[in-house]
Amino acid sequence: MDKAVTRKRNKMRGEKRGRRVDPVARQQVRELLGDTPRRRDLLIEFLHLVQDKFGCISAAHITALASEMKLAPTEVYEVASFYHHFDIVKEQHKAPPTLTVRVCDSVTCEMFGANQLVEALSSENYEDVRIQRVPCVGRCEQAPVAVVGMNAIANASKEQVQAAINANNRDAVAPAGIDFEQYKNKNGYQLLTQVTNGEKSAEDIISALEDSNLRGLGGAGFPAGRKWRIVRDQPAPRIMAVNIDEGEPGTFKDRFYLEQDPHRFFEGMLIAAKVVGTESIYIYLRDEYAGVRKSLTEELQKLKNDPPCELPHIELRRGAGAYICGEESAMIESIEGKRGMPRLRPPFVAQVGVFGRPTLEHNMETLYWVRDIVEQGADWFTSHGRNGRKGLRSFSVSGRVKKPGVHLAPAGITVKELIDEYCGGMLDGHEFYGYFPGGASGGILPASMGDIPLDFDTLNEHGCFIGSAAVMIFSTQDKARDLARNAMQFFAHESCGKCTPCRVGTSKAVMLMDKSQWDQSLMQELAQTMNDASICGLGQAASNPMSCVINYFSDELK
Repeated sequence: MDKAVTRKRNKMRGEKRGRRVDPVARQQVRELLGDTPRRRDLLIEFLHLVQDKFGCISAAHITALASEMKLAPTEVYEVASFYHHFDIVKEQHKAPPTLTVRVCDSVTCEMFGANQLVEALSSENYEDVRIQRVPCVGRCEQAPVAVVGMNAIANASKEQVQAAINANNRDAVAPAGIDFEQYKNKNGYQLLTQVTNGEKSAEDIISALEDSNLRGLGGAGFPAGRKWRIVRDQPAPRIMAVNIDEGEPGTFKDRFYLEQDPHRFFEGMLIAAKVVGTESIYIYLRDEYAGVRKSLTEELQKLKNDPPCELPHIELRRGAGAYICGEESAMIESIEGKRGMPRLRPPFVAQVGVFGRPTLEHNMETLYWVRDIVEQGADWFTSHGRNGRKGLRSFSVSGRVKKPGVHLAPAGITVKELIDEYCGGMLDGHEFYGYFPGGASGGILPASMGDIPLDFDTLNEHGCFIGSAAVMIFSTQDKARDLARNAMQFFAHESCGKCTPCRVGTSKAVMLMDKSQWDQSLMQELAQTMNDASICGLGQAASNPMSCVINYFSDELK
């Protein structure tokens, strides 16, 4: 065969298999990336740059970004399509409207009229605006919440949202918390300096954490001091990953503390880095917290400009709308620029974590308390508590109470005490009927079981858990079965799809819960399968609300 014909045919075959890089898209991507190294782990950060600039990610931009990073376009596409906050536009398809209004429709927001708000906004003929239902945005105490662009509107009404649209008020507002100078003037970073200078030894710090019995406050509750010892004994180089992807419906404590006092968290984080010996820190912040991201970026730069000691390498990473990334190994996958799929264990992240290195993974709030516990002593922390429990807990309380918000209360407090002493009682006209003690996945209990101490391990025998202490209160004007169905719909939407029991089980559960008559035996069998066979906590805990309705709210099923 003629060689010229062969070359032509090969070229034609190659064109069918691949995509040509559009020169305009290539130049746009290069301008956005600038001099930033084309590292594989920065893929999600680069996708955010494209999304923010153009309001979507076109097929041409995916191909250009893949070429720039020397990746296959399919690899870039599979990462971009995994996360909810990236709008992929295929060839010949129309780009989305330039402004998106997201209305949270998770448990508490649904209680306070999110469905009616969506209907009211959707009935308007806004120009170049789309209305989207979205899962929890981490502002449950402000329900219902709408987010115009990046601008979160608390207790949103149709009129408030319309006003923001008309004024083009779409930017997030950075919270006015304690800044770098204010924090330093209140003895900030002195403890870090003492650790750096050897005035406080690593053993002093770890012993204080162990004596306080501080446990991981992201939900798992693993003892913090023990975790530090485990990772410290691993071979260097070691890495730290901070989890601020609090996507559990009902949870907003991390956002609250970061809005108030971000440097208290930074100091605890840096003390942990010194004690454990981590050379790099990756802070993973959920994308919904745009205002917090602004303030953390500014305050982190101030800290780097005037460091109290030699700092490790610190990067603030931006999530992209995936609840599953709250699971530690899925978060690590996301930090590495991949889809947030949970890893099979063992090995555990303390041994093989970020980039294959031993990793100290912590929830933000756990680190937030390090300075107070060391400075005031473990006895200060353990002096608090009720009903035989010790310590303090930050309860994210939302729902039918007069004072929703983050309430710092003794560990072991009951929900009835929490409502009466911290939340100002129930809303007028509402009678306490039930509560989620630990977010959407922590189960549901009736008011008649409102005297159980709220702490780690106290709820297990009832098929519930406290998790991150997200307490959602509902009244006799609500139905437990409807709220449980909302929670299950959330889990079905957020399942990463890696394992069949979770992927299929959550969707099947929603179908069963939509029926007027529940097939309780089939539901219990499904719940047991999901609990036993799912590979991570999402699938293992997703059935808890459904099971609790069967066990504790059977009158609603008659």
